[in-house]
Amino acid sequence: MPSPLADKIRPTTLDEVVGQTHILGEGKPLRKIIESGRIPNMIFYGPSGIGKTTVARIIANSSNLRLHKLNGTTASIADIREVVAEVSTFAGSNGILLFLDEIQYLNKKQQQSLLEYIESGDITLIASTTENPYFYIYNAILSRSTVFEFKPVSDSEVSAAIMRALEFMQDELHRTFAVEDGVIKHISKGCGGDVRKAINTIEICALSAEVKGDEYHITLDLARELTQRSSMRYDRDGDEHYDLLSAFQKSIRGSDENAALHYMARLIEADDLISICRRLLVIASEDIGLAYPNAITIVKSCVDAANQLGFPEARIPLAQAVILLCTAPKSNTAINAIDAAIADIRAGNTGDIPMHIRDSHYGGAQKMGRGLEYKYPHSYPNSYVEQQYLPDSLKGRRYYEFGDNKIENAAKAYRKRITK
Repeated sequence: MPSPLADKIRPTTLDEVVGQTHILGEGKPLRKIIESGRIPNMIFYGPSGIGKTTVARIIANSSNLRLHKLNGTTASIADIREVVAEVSTFAGSNGILLFLDEIQYLNKKQQQSLLEYIESGDITLIASTTENPYFYIYNAILSRSTVFEFKPVSDSEVSAAIMRALEFMQDELHRTFAVEDGVIKHISKGCGGDVRKAINTIEICALSAEVKGDEYHITLDLARELTQRSSMRYDRDGDEHYDLLSAFQKSIRGSDENAALHYMARLIEADDLISICRRLLVIASEDIGLAYPNAITIVKSCVDAANQLGFPEARIPLAQAVILLCTAPKSNTAINAIDAAIADIRAGNTGDIPMHIRDSHYGGAQKMGRGLEYKYPHSYPNSYVEQQYLPDSLKGRRYYEFGDNKIENAAKAYRKRITK
């Protein structure tokens, strides 16, 4: 079976790697570590197709260590034990370099089995992961490793990789490719910073190009057809999911309807209706709250409509909800109040419920002193009478502070008026 083009032209030196100049450029930390020849335990973190495996292989090939390669999706405890078994043998006398791809798929027990040998220096670990290592990798492994974050490659750098791939295919297939203007730019922009995806796309374009005379023509229409929706990076259980929802909520909180619509459009293209609806309902109370109490009612109606309609029509009420929330006044007093109350409970600050507000609707309650001094507010002017409701240990504690907005200022004035 022929190898994919991305593997055939995989860089063999650091200078051939595209992107990652923030860690691999001249004088940058990872490059200096590699050039020193003293390789520590490292974890490479970032999305697929941006050079993590390539750099790990370059390090492995340049070291004098005994190289072992495992993939977290298929590795077992037996595979790990086989690597560990070489520690005290002649083959592993110079040390062992374990390249562990997709480490996030190893369970805690599997990761722990390496710990003793990593700590002693008998095994040097280079692991790669597409998931946030601080969520998926055992803390003891993390504390003994240096994490390097790999970032999506820029369009211009991806374009250079595509041109290199085209030149390779021309030599390998003995064909001349005529590439229409805009093709390289379109593929570069559409791959979402994933070099491997871009190379795979140009390979497919080249293999399906139309023959005209002695040339194979790669048209912009063909490129568009083969890169449709390919720029979407989205994993509902991964960092991209939570980063996108975070950006969505923070844009609404910051009253930027254009940014909020952009991030929601990405969620819509990922067909993630549930996440959009849940987040909108949260925002209506967390970020708008008492500054515009009707927001939650309107947003709930929009969410209900969206769920009944389904995509593509659901985008319309969802957009209405987003624009409403962005342009509405903001208040976080509700979430601050409940979080302060919960913090007291978790700290053990509870106390007994005052006797006068305990349940007294049963025989014998008054004999136990329950409800005897309770004052019924509706029997007083403005339905208000001063009395203690909090436990004695929390008397005078304030969780809610009125926000500086029209609705809460009016409520504050009302409170002041009735409590005189």
